[in-house]
Amino acid sequence: MDFADSESVFITPKPTRLIERILQIASNPGDLVLDSFAGSGTTGHAALKLNHAAPEQDPRRFILVEIEATISRDVTAKRVRRVVEGYTNAKGELIASLGGGFRYCTLGEPLFDADGKIRETVTFEELARHVYFTETGEPLPSDAALDTPFVGACRGVGVYLLYNGILGDRREDGGNVLTRAVLAGLPAFDGQKVIYCAGHRLGRDRLQAERIVIRQTPYEIKVA
Repeated sequence: MDFADSESVFITPKPTRLIERILQIASNPGDLVLDSFAGSGTTGHAALKLNHAAPEQDPRRFILVEIEATISRDVTAKRVRRVVEGYTNAKGELIASLGGGFRYCTLGEPLFDADGKIRETVTFEELARHVYFTETGEPLPSDAALDTPFVGACRGVGVYLLYNGILGDRREDGGNVLTRAVLAGLPAFDGQKVIYCAGHRLGRDRLQAERIVIRQTPYEIKVA
């Protein structure tokens, strides 16, 4: 679907100037704007226009949510990408870039059940990406090699996850519990270490000496 056809998808698309004015009135520079029915992406477009018009101010950030995958990919994201990068309109006129950027994400299966427990079908990679994001506030790079308990490092902190037999031991008490033997086999990291595990057998002095913070799964994993 072409960007120019986005208005034909929606009977009453929101005018960009109207949403821009609403954002001026209802939000402040630096605010996070949520549009739960993103549709044609007008809210993102309006926020980018405001940021472009006042580069000296903190930029407004935005989250656009669209349940229909084809619309989110072919209309919403496409529109935001084009105004970020610049494009040529239907009249052949060059429309300058508004700058900025965005990240396109898709919603996967829930990691937790209704009781807050990790679902049995959750893979190591899925949970590793979740704990890394909740621990650091940054998404794990898509090309990260998730074949060891060491998930990655961010701002001097190493994040580890013992889960789902990553050490080759799928017993309830093996592999997912941090013991002296397990610790000795973990990939080395010279700095603060946060280790997500089902439990541990190390004393407080050893944890302090190794600069380890324990996060017990599933109880200390942020669900939302």
